[in-house]
Amino acid sequence: MNVTVEVAGEDTHELDVAEDATYADLLAPLDLSPHAVSVLVDERTVPTNQPVESDHVRVVRLIKGG
Repeated sequence: MNVTVEVAGEDTHELDVAEDATYADLLAPLDLSPHAVSVLVDERTVPTNQPVESDHVRVVRLIKGG
């Protein structure tokens, strides 16, 4: 399955993943932690352990501060 992963404010990546891949599996080759980002499909947040059901995903880095 080919999936376009857009990292907000950064690059867009074309990934080829297994049919049973999860959204977390899309993050690993981009060196992104599921704990440091939100994954959006159609502008809605999806759990990273959910199977990939879309061919376009947007990833937004979470901001930490104090």
